[in-house]
Amino acid sequence: MTNLQDDPRSGPDESGILAFMAAGAQFYPADGNQLSVDRQRRCYDNLCAHFHAGRPDGMTVRDLTCSGPADDLALRQYVPEERRNAGCVVYMHGGGFILGSLDSHDDICCGIAQDAGVTVIAVDYRLAPEHEFPAAFDDCVTATGWVFDNSAELEIDHNRILLAGDSAGGNLAAATCLSRRDEGQEMPAGQVLIYPAFGGDKSAGSYVSRRDAPGLTTSDMEQYELLYLGSGAGRNRTSKFYAPLEETRYDGLPPAFLVACEWDPLRDDSFEYADRLRAAGVEAEVRHEPELVHACLRARYMSPAAEAMFQAIVSAISRMSR
Repeated sequence: MTNLQDDPRSGPDESGILAFMAAGAQFYPADGNQLSVDRQRRCYDNLCAHFHAGRPDGMTVRDLTCSGPADDLALRQYVPEERRNAGCVVYMHGGGFILGSLDSHDDICCGIAQDAGVTVIAVDYRLAPEHEFPAAFDDCVTATGWVFDNSAELEIDHNRILLAGDSAGGNLAAATCLSRRDEGQEMPAGQVLIYPAFGGDKSAGSYVSRRDAPGLTTSDMEQYELLYLGSGAGRNRTSKFYAPLEETRYDGLPPAFLVACEWDPLRDDSFEYADRLRAAGVEAEVRHEPELVHACLRARYMSPAAEAMFQAIVSAISRMSR
């Protein structure tokens, strides 16, 4: 794995990210993983609503459905007033597999569509614990296939479809790429994985050194994992479609742009995954954020570092969708 030395500071210094953390603490308590799932969802939804930046003028937003593995699957399409090309980002939201919705990441998807000048289609996959693994993964695979199959009707270029997601969504985007590769299906033009979880060793690396990081702790991740993997946790934990780091071959996958935040137990997963992609001849870039914490996409209007990260994500999407 890439040799990354832990930052010796006790936390980030930037005033904008500190203000973001303070504001978030008003909605989601530090011991949030001790709350019921329903209570966690209410806290998360309130936090997301607080940081919602609104929709840009001229953004066309349309709710869609496709036939899913269990029922109709909700999608949301974002088309900016000025599209730079016929590219499309299929976006999978974060939330530890138990939180989040189309609404929780609405302004993030709007921001990507607006700044990158491409269509974004968000996926409202099923959540745990009501729906255990592989429900969320199956939904994302199905939604991605539907976008490819309906690219003409969606007025997008099937050669310019990217997969993207943050946190759990980054996991689902990477796992969907693995599935499409294994099935011999058309591959996305790229994958944009924002502080993703790949099932790394929780007894080593940043899972230990950043175990009590603000915004996400190793204990949080362990709880999310148990809820998502459910009754088959022992077996499911080693599935590459839950833990992409369990895969043994990485050839044939699309180029990847990853974001790793210093103050995040998931940090090292991005470096490990990128190393494996590069070893298999796949282009992979990791942007390391020394001032940022997990879930900092929402801080982009408060924190210069988060805004710079967001623009780097947008630039990667623009480059990959050309």
